Amino acid sequence: MSEPRFATFTELLRARAAELADEDVHVFLRETADGVEAEHLTYGALDREARRVAACLQEYGAAGRPVLLAYSSTVEFLKAFAGCLYAGAVAVPVPMPGEAGRDKRLNRTTAVLADTGASLVLTETAGAPEVALWLARNSRPDAACLVTDVPEVGDAEAWQPVTARPDDLVFLQYTSGSVSEPRGVTVSHRNLLANQAALQKVLRTTREDRFGSWLPYFHDMGLVAHLLHPVWLGSHCVQVTPLSFVKRPLRWLQAVDRYGVTVGGGPNFSYDLCVRRVKDEQIAELDLSRWRLALNGAEPVRPGSLDEFARRFAPAGFRPEALYPCYGLAEATLVVSGGVPGTPHVRKDFDRTALERDQVLRAAADGRTQTLVGCGTPVDVEVRVVDPLTHHELPAGAVGEIWVRGHSVARGYWRRPTETAHTFRASLNDEESNFLRTGDLGMLEDGELFVTGRLKEVVIVNGRNVYPQDVEWAARTVSPALTFGAGAAFSVDAGGEQLVLVQEVRGAGGAELRTVAQRIQALIGKEFEIPAGNVLLVRPGTVRRTSSGKVQRTLMRGLFLDGVLRGDYEVLTPDVRALARPQDVLFGEDLLRPEGADGGRRW
Repeated sequence: MSEPRFATFTELLRARAAELADEDVHVFLRETADGVEAEHLTYGALDREARRVAACLQEYGAAGRPVLLAYSSTVEFLKAFAGCLYAGAVAVPVPMPGEAGRDKRLNRTTAVLADTGASLVLTETAGAPEVALWLARNSRPDAACLVTDVPEVGDAEAWQPVTARPDDLVFLQYTSGSVSEPRGVTVSHRNLLANQAALQKVLRTTREDRFGSWLPYFHDMGLVAHLLHPVWLGSHCVQVTPLSFVKRPLRWLQAVDRYGVTVGGGPNFSYDLCVRRVKDEQIAELDLSRWRLALNGAEPVRPGSLDEFARRFAPAGFRPEALYPCYGLAEATLVVSGGVPGTPHVRKDFDRTALERDQVLRAAADGRTQTLVGCGTPVDVEVRVVDPLTHHELPAGAVGEIWVRGHSVARGYWRRPTETAHTFRASLNDEESNFLRTGDLGMLEDGELFVTGRLKEVVIVNGRNVYPQDVEWAARTVSPALTFGAGAAFSVDAGGEQLVLVQEVRGAGGAELRTVAQRIQALIGKEFEIPAGNVLLVRPGTVRRTSSGKVQRTLMRGLFLDGVLRGDYEVLTPDVRALARPQDVLFGEDLLRPEGADGGRRW
């Protein structure tokens, strides 16, 4: 099974179906009243179902057009995705309507429907009523809801093979970052095949590997690394539903044990969740010794999270060297860099004060230290660190924007030529062109890529860079009431840039909230040496997150400035209160505001 002979992913899938017809391509673990029920899908069945779905899509003239895929079962999703491949349609994986929030502004699927202009939505029997109602509510009578898990829909024998070309689109990967309006990354066969080759090279995967995931199929790591990479290899993936994982992280680890998973992972928070929620007696019943690569990406990698997970699950046979920090993004299809499998990941201590000024200095014994985890070396792509304002490459020892160029990089955003030109067609040093601006900040140190934060989310106070994820992480340590809550740190322009922290709190009230807020202010002031006059303590679930758990800071900032977001307890400086609470100031309600550790004064 030599991959280079395939010009498209469709060819590869058909070859796998012919060679491995009776072998599993996917195992979906469905939660039932009686426990977990395993649904198996073979390569042969996937091929037959794909031809059936494709035949139906051809009746709708779907070739070259975006088709939304909304499913609760990854087995049914894979059939529909393969059907789109066979019909030459452009698959658009989306959450089931309503999963992203009832508010239209926050409903990702509604935004995707509008952005694609799709007139066809594929779903399953269980989700059909909800999808049909959602289409009606969004005034889309022209959009058809096609239920694909009904055997009578489509005739596999009526399918007409479609000749695809390497530059034809396979799918649109809608970004799930901190922006409120998702953008569709256009991924072609060429992009997908190139990134699959890069994944195999960096992870050193083989047909013998087994994949285990809980990530949604509409997340780039879930789709490209856990669902499609096994097809590339001729292997299979075991899938736990995201909801099952969030409710009981043990389900994922039990799947790793039972099915001999060797490769699988998710964002950093998923490892924290396992550490907090899995009990000692449950760990004693697990065997994680075959898990050789625990991928950690899609959000900042925390050294403490890695250490805690390795320590907590050592009794289950988990090896620390299995922890695998990596870096990638949807705009590059997925993977950009990774380490050497089976070896300890790289971590280095830097001078925090220097990092805040975009400089790289080794930490002094008596100085402020920031430990960063390396995300490995770039694979099959060029990576440069660039001044985001001058677009000139930076020398060693400087933090800048990470730029990427290579065959894995997508051609742009769906129907957004201006944003595409800005993001995917950047020119370096006024000479080299077609670089992808990732929007991530980082540096290269001895060939190792270190990611320090997001360009648009960096808070600049008194001329120093403060990374919001560091503030959020630190704040959670001040009280047990914050341990399980999410936080969102961002800046607002109120007579100068000021930091605002919105932090979820559980099981605290009254005077205790005041104490917690004061401790947060004191910690931020001490650790980051910046003013900490704005703290909002909110109820659990208030902080908006994406499907993969990323905090939507830009959205939270907008809700705060619009006056929609209010804390059960909040401390605001006068300038920020005037900006975000103008009506309160107008009617004198600001006189009732509580005071913080510094009396609410500006530093």
